Amino acid sequence: MIAQLRSTVLRWTGALPVLSVVLLALTWGRSLPAALVAVVSCFLAGAVLAAVHHAEVIAHRVGEPFGSLVLAVAVTIIEVALIVTLMADGGDSSSALARDTVFAAVMITCNGIVGLSLLVGALKRRVAVFNAEGTGAALATVTTLAGLSLVLPRFTTSGSEAQFSPPQLIFAALAALVLYGMFVTTQTVRHRDYFLPVTASGRVIDTEDHADPPSSRIAMISLVLLALALIAVVGLAKAVSPTIESGVAAAGLPSSVVGIVIALLVLLPETIAAVRAARRDRVQTSLNLGLGSAMASIGLTIPAVAAASVWLAGPLELGLGPTHMVLLTLTVVVGTLTVVPGRATPLQGGIHLALLAAYIVLAVSP
Repeated sequence: MIAQLRSTVLRWTGALPVLSVVLLALTWGRSLPAALVAVVSCFLAGAVLAAVHHAEVIAHRVGEPFGSLVLAVAVTIIEVALIVTLMADGGDSSSALARDTVFAAVMITCNGIVGLSLLVGALKRRVAVFNAEGTGAALATVTTLAGLSLVLPRFTTSGSEAQFSPPQLIFAALAALVLYGMFVTTQTVRHRDYFLPVTASGRVIDTEDHADPPSSRIAMISLVLLALALIAVVGLAKAVSPTIESGVAAAGLPSSVVGIVIALLVLLPETIAAVRAARRDRVQTSLNLGLGSAMASIGLTIPAVAAASVWLAGPLELGLGPTHMVLLTLTVVVGTLTVVPGRATPLQGGIHLALLAAYIVLAVSP
């Protein structure tokens, strides 16, 4: 057992998160030269791969849907901390940061992760099969949270344009927490079987068909290393963001592109984990990751920024613009049509990816 623990820690997946956090501490708040940016980028990529590895170890130990929930919540908590920190430093210029980040996460997860997972799963087995009840419940929760938090502020009259009044913001925060809590209870306790992978015949797969699960001690080590890797991913992404910002500005692109790039980096661990699950015929696990991440992003971010708005000086803009509302509506409609049959062809995956591409193109050229 001691040798097994030592092997786990000394492997690159154990050493790299620790080294990445050390590098983050050494570079935090400093202006980085080009050579150091390249080094940081390499460690960032390694931390992403390490995070995926440790998330899969934990998922193998606790089983589905707990495994995908661990990764989604861990990434989102660190993402929320980053958003609040940036809002505290940015003042009025960061008033729309929470909205832009959450919407970017919704589009990347609901169209990027879901689309890639369906495409990979369908290309492997001709048809990607998943549980319509569980996936439909997740999509309905994401839709409700997005509508209450990102659409309604554009149409209310009590607050300023695109902003909630204080009572409305409190309601949105409480509704987000309650709905997210109810979904997690449904996913992990009352209707856990709705979120387990299924076979083409509809049989629920409640066990894994490969090696025995790791020990509790190994899983705890992976949990710690996962947290370190995710901290490194978010922190190093923030460290290279000035270089990204200067590159975006030099290319004459809108500043919102920076948020998309950072969101893509932060969500990369979940994307890789979802694609790997789809390749193993666990499309339901992939959808749990994608929709669960979107839900956690809204359900945890909105209450966090609502609480932070008490001491943040700048305004808090949550309402989406017309273009983004159209994209959100298309995502919900297409997602509903994808979920209802409980199976999808490569076409459905391609449609979701086309919506993500439209979002990115319109962000580059509004």
